[in-house]
Amino acid sequence: MRTRMRTRFTSSVVTLALLSTVGFAQADHHGAPEKLGTVSFGTSCSSAVQPQFNRAVALMHSFQFASAIEAFHTILGSDPSCSMAYWGIALSDWGNPFASGLKSQAQLDAGLKAVEQGRGLPPKTERELAYLEAVAHLYTDSATVDQRSRKVAYESAMAAVSAAYPADTEAAIFYALAVSAAADPADKTYARQLKAGEILDRLYVQYPDHPGLAHYIIHTYDVPPLAARAAGAAQHYSEIAPSTPHALHMPSHTFTRVGDWQASIDANVSSAAAARNAGQPADELHASDYLEYAYLQTAQDNASRRVVESADQIFLRFDPKIQIGGAGGPVAAYFARAAIPARYDLERRDWANAAKLQPLQSPFPYTEAMTYFARGLGDAHLKDTAAARAAIDSLAQCRDRLNTMKESFWANQVEIQRLEVVAWLESSQGHSEDALAGMRRAAEMEDATEKSVVTPGPLAPARELLGDLLLESKRPAEALVEFEATLKREPNRFWSLYGAATAAKRAGDQERAKRYFNELLKIAVRADQPGRRELVEARGVARQD
Repeated sequence: MRTRMRTRFTSSVVTLALLSTVGFAQADHHGAPEKLGTVSFGTSCSSAVQPQFNRAVALMHSFQFASAIEAFHTILGSDPSCSMAYWGIALSDWGNPFASGLKSQAQLDAGLKAVEQGRGLPPKTERELAYLEAVAHLYTDSATVDQRSRKVAYESAMAAVSAAYPADTEAAIFYALAVSAAADPADKTYARQLKAGEILDRLYVQYPDHPGLAHYIIHTYDVPPLAARAAGAAQHYSEIAPSTPHALHMPSHTFTRVGDWQASIDANVSSAAAARNAGQPADELHASDYLEYAYLQTAQDNASRRVVESADQIFLRFDPKIQIGGAGGPVAAYFARAAIPARYDLERRDWANAAKLQPLQSPFPYTEAMTYFARGLGDAHLKDTAAARAAIDSLAQCRDRLNTMKESFWANQVEIQRLEVVAWLESSQGHSEDALAGMRRAAEMEDATEKSVVTPGPLAPARELLGDLLLESKRPAEALVEFEATLKREPNRFWSLYGAATAAKRAGDQERAKRYFNELLKIAVRADQPGRRELVEARGVARQD
């Protein structure tokens, strides 16, 4: 039997003996016993509600925020003096802590209300007061204190809680989560990820069935240089908490980072189905975006087309007024709805259909920008200068709106897209040096940051596009460098493997060309037949002695 988690704390209240396994009598949508993982969170609440409290925290660890809030309210119905339930509601109101972008006013209002309700019931222990006052930092003075500062203040407060109660495993976990979630995407030392990972890895050895540990390890290492560190957690998380759609999806973050496409497909087919059964369309769309990306890398274009078709129907079930549901909020739904058709056209190099995509108005300008980006690339390849310039102007407007909204991360991402379309337009007009200079600038900007958790990857990596431009400029040796650089960041991408093979072939390195063509065939083993012409070419090269 695995060692059971025990949380001890110093207070005048006698420590409660707790159930550590979250299973209980509840059932999931298929009638099977609910399985959420193993959580033990000591409180001074009634012993009768302690199993429910453990369950609510387990739901929160798997980002089932609406279900967690409902569970905490149920606890208050049984024990109105359980002030820690308001802590759980407040932290759940924050939603996905890894999601980039500003929290909505509705979330801020709800979270602050929960904090004030908790303060209205004086916590029974100093530890519980510390938890409540820590989460208050996320919501207090939100009109005058920027979100980044409030997140850092919350992190510092949780550091104090963890230091004051070193035997409190949950405090250490929530502190590590705060450290990781506040990581700067431009920090290439990954200092915060490594700091958080050290805490999480150590605890994961002791508590391998804790849902938050496996979950947060995957998130913490969701960057190319660190992704391999999450391999064990990625393999195990869906077994720890299979009753939650997000636990079925999260392993695909690691699978995507290492280019294990079939594992990502399997994970997201399961996650999308679970999200649909749970009535979580935003999470279903998020899983579908990752699924679409993986299908396209493996040249399973018929399957990817079906994802495009289903995304429209899923979006019809999405209610943007619901700010808190599962892991995916409204932004996940709008993002996937824009990304999926754009990926389908761009990854298949269907420039004509890409140029026809219509943007969906959204509260998040960067989702609209994806459509303008795809249209702009399509227009540039079709040499439709006027349409390409219109797309470039639309991207600039999206960027400016984001700057006005103080969404600097996304403004930067949209500017990268704008530079890429400008570069292809320059190339279509024969200005190859200007095109290459602009694309190099876009690649440098993309190298300097990391992707958001909402996306499996960019619609088209900048260095991959740079490699394509260099091939067009008859500079295959330089192109090969760019494709290989892309493969280090985005392993097993279809077009980077094909680009590397083509560049090596044109540069006279037949051995390297054959190796890349063989790698392409390996990832596309389930591709449609006869499928893309690039695979026909690869098979021809592979048959050569």
